[in-house]
Amino acid sequence: MIKPRRLLLSAFAAAALSLPFTALLSPAPAAAFKPAVIYSVGGKFDGSFNEAAYRGAERFKTETGEAYADFEITNAAQSEQALRTFAQRGYSPVVAIGFTHASALAKVAPQFPETDFAIVDMVVEAPNVSPVVFREQEGSYVVGRLAAMASKTGAVGFVGGMDIPIIRKFACGYIQGARSADPAVKVFVNMTGPTPAAWSDPVRGAELTRSQIQQGADVIIQAAGGTGIGVLQAAADGGALGIGTDSNQNGLHPGKVLTSMRKRVDVAVFENFMAARDGDWQPGIRVLGLAEGGLDWVIDDNNRALITAEMKAAAAEAEAGIAAGSIKVHDASTEGPCPVK
Repeated sequence: MIKPRRLLLSAFAAAALSLPFTALLSPAPAAAFKPAVIYSVGGKFDGSFNEAAYRGAERFKTETGEAYADFEITNAAQSEQALRTFAQRGYSPVVAIGFTHASALAKVAPQFPETDFAIVDMVVEAPNVSPVVFREQEGSYVVGRLAAMASKTGAVGFVGGMDIPIIRKFACGYIQGARSADPAVKVFVNMTGPTPAAWSDPVRGAELTRSQIQQGADVIIQAAGGTGIGVLQAAADGGALGIGTDSNQNGLHPGKVLTSMRKRVDVAVFENFMAARDGDWQPGIRVLGLAEGGLDWVIDDNNRALITAEMKAAAAEAEAGIAAGSIKVHDASTEGPCPVK
């Protein structure tokens, strides 16, 4: 017998949380502290965005000895049920990873005013929600500068995931950073697709990367979640250097990943959990950039030989200038189309 879609989602969410399905029928009071995280499409071991969130939750568990619950959605339709299930069972705070959860959270949060929610990468306005957003363009400017300095062909590439404002501002910062090092550098930009499936299509990511290599790009950044694994693989196979994002991906292809720009989703999760545990959790928007430690780039044993002293100094100069305000990086999500192509 084929069950209605809503019952399938409810059963799926309940099973994942190891809860009796009947428990979903009556809300439980919010616990004083009972943290949970809901990942975006692509799974918590995507090697990128979701996995950064997972590491933040694991850091909390390691440092405090306290447990947390988590759930991996496989499509956007499961978001509302997952949020509702956690709230009904008294979990708080519930941290939703990614813009995919925004519409569901806007609906669920008012129904559970005693539950604290957070969302990463999108603003949802409610008195019990703490959105965490990043100035991604600042970090991508820095690694864009490094990409242009490392390039031997005078051409670099960008492969994004879903074509959304966050990724467009990421691309714009990358272009600006590359042009700050070499005004004549060519920058190829491709997005994987218009739907959330674009975050989990490494085959398509590899195809786009190979196309950019054929056009002359020899340093290519991925901003594509799980799709980015295919980008980095194709770059390594094609003799180009990759650049990772969100997590430290230098070790995926040692010596063939120039660096990784980390977006500290791990810090966002960890700090939400800790603040709630200590009774200091507050709603309201948090915006994290270079100055706040929300973004950085990685040098380790896997890429140290690729980063020259000149490159390191140029990156430090960019970071300091952006943090101080003397270097302004265009935000394509709020300030109009990117002024450079």
